[in-house]
Amino acid sequence: MSEHKLRFALFGNEYQVRKSMSVCRIIDYLRARDAEIYIDRPYYQFLTRQEQRGIWCSGVFDQYDIDADYAISLGGDGTFLRTAGKVICRQTPILGVNMGRLGFLADVLPGEIETALDELYAGKMNIEKHTALQIETTGEPLNDAPYALNDISLLKRDNASMISIRCSVNGEYLVTYEADGLIVATPTGSTAYSLSNGGPIIVPSASDFVLTPVAPHSLNIRPIVIPDSAVVTLEVESRSHNFLAAIDGRSETMREGTRVTVRKAPYSVRILKQQKQHYFSTLREKLMWGVDTRQQ
Repeated sequence: MSEHKLRFALFGNEYQVRKSMSVCRIIDYLRARDAEIYIDRPYYQFLTRQEQRGIWCSGVFDQYDIDADYAISLGGDGTFLRTAGKVICRQTPILGVNMGRLGFLADVLPGEIETALDELYAGKMNIEKHTALQIETTGEPLNDAPYALNDISLLKRDNASMISIRCSVNGEYLVTYEADGLIVATPTGSTAYSLSNGGPIIVPSASDFVLTPVAPHSLNIRPIVIPDSAVVTLEVESRSHNFLAAIDGRSETMREGTRVTVRKAPYSVRILKQQKQHYFSTLREKLMWGVDTRQQ
């Protein structure tokens, strides 16, 4: 990669104090490279309050109003998902710095920041394209972006009884789920909420989605894998007459009678990976496969 002035967009979690030191290191590194640095406004306001001084940057941006060469997410996987939702339409590659716990998506450790950026400038980073989901609703508009990297879930409200979700795939009736909810997950999201509800692990390169029920009333109802070319139509009945639609964890209340359609998004999420990082080794590490916990 030739040396030229790059534009970076920085996103972060406004709730964890210790992350401010890492973002200062990133800013110092990028300033030395004569890069342009733009910071998401809520994160910028957090940093200035925390540091009690100004934070140098080229500018501050709101929501989706940023055109950058690269995005940097400082936080856990939740921060990474919020970042993906804001840059997916522009196809901006994302570098995830893990300040959280598990870190399937944000997998650059704080101590590796400079090394990762060296690789980026040297053109040694791999860019993985991950399939995303798009949600469409009839009868109830969405308040946020309709794209999800991990999953889209229809869930009961906190104190409500289980809900009935009539599910059709490509116009063909599949089943009516009597459950606390239903998850439509991408291969990337198969190791997240879907996995905790008994769904299978799907490698990110697979062209599939998985439908995973949440606490189904019948034990005969199991997760099912479908091709990512499929269009999933969902209709919900609820005693409370409403339900939640969670788009990568961003919840919106929907009225009963709202028809929800989930399909493959027209955009993919582009994720920057160091050459040393491989999916199967990440699975072994994060899920502790092969670890004898009796000796710990």
